[in-house]
Amino acid sequence: MSDGRKPRVGDEVEYAPGCRAVVTGVRQGVPVLRGPGGLEWPAADPEGLRVTKLREQRRADGDWW
Repeated sequence: MSDGRKPRVGDEVEYAPGCRAVVTGVRQGVPVLRGPGGLEWPAADPEGLRVTKLREQRRADGDWW
């Protein structure tokens, strides 16, 4: 789904093959990710993030974890 734009807060991203998280914020230019269970961490490779679902689509689908 990635259209080449940088991930924004609320977008679902793939940070490694088969591993997805949601962008919850940006600190000092680095996206902060949240995975299932609420664990949050700064993205190790911000340029390698691939948007898999936009925030708007997640909301429409009720996928708001």
